[in-house]
Amino acid sequence: MSEATRKSDIDPKLLEMLACPLTKGPLKWDVQKSELVSKAARLAYPVRDGIPIMLPSEARQLGDDE
Repeated sequence: MSEATRKSDIDPKLLEMLACPLTKGPLKWDVQKSELVSKAARLAYPVRDGIPIMLPSEARQLGDDE
C-alpha cells in the first residue's frame, strides 16, 4: 500500500460509528478529497493522517455543485 493510499484510508468500522456533529446524520467518505461529507449540513470534514477532524470550524462548506 502506498503512503498516499494509507493517508487517505479510513477504517470502515469507524466510518459506521461516525455521524455529523451538527445534524447527527450519516457521513459519506470522499476518497479523492479525504473528507467525510455531511449532505444535510453541507459540510465536508477533513481526514488527516487517517484521523477525522469532526469540528465544524475545521469543515469546508460544500459548494452548490457538490
